[in-house]
Amino acid sequence: MRALLAAVLLCAAAAAAAAEPWERFFELSFGDLRAEAADAKKAGKIGLLVMYEFDECPYCAAMKRDVLSRADVQAAFGARFRAIQIDTRGSQPVTGFDGRVLPERDFARASGIHGTPTFVFYGLDGAVLAVQRGAIQDPAVFILLGDYVATGAYRHGSFPAWLQARRAGSG
Repeated sequence: MRALLAAVLLCAAAAAAAAEPWERFFELSFGDLRAEAADAKKAGKIGLLVMYEFDECPYCAAMKRDVLSRADVQAAFGARFRAIQIDTRGSQPVTGFDGRVLPERDFARASGIHGTPTFVFYGLDGAVLAVQRGAIQDPAVFILLGDYVATGAYRHGSFPAWLQARRAGSG
């Protein structure tokens, strides 16, 4: 049994070493959002961040390459959110907060996802806190998106309005 565990850990370590830098942004997910939220809560995080994407999406690829691969972005989000991916064309099962199990593509559609990338922030109770449709190519602005949600500013207005007021106040 120990040999099997050692082999699994060795394979996992090798896979992690060979991974793309952006893959460190995401947690390994088995598709159960309730379990993901429970894990986030145990880790002291405030919620889930789900990136709805698909492999051939050029905007998703740019986000992964230019933003999600950065250590500062990974640290900022990893401290506050459990980040996972859902493939809008995928067939892996996803268990929603309501307990329904659907293939990724159907789950995304049922969640109102019409374009990629779309980032949805969920509270630990499954409530949608904020939605960002489309890529954000500036890593600093993407980090500010996380701040917007983490500070609760999403309760008082849109991210663009919050960002504009923040820039006006610091200018």
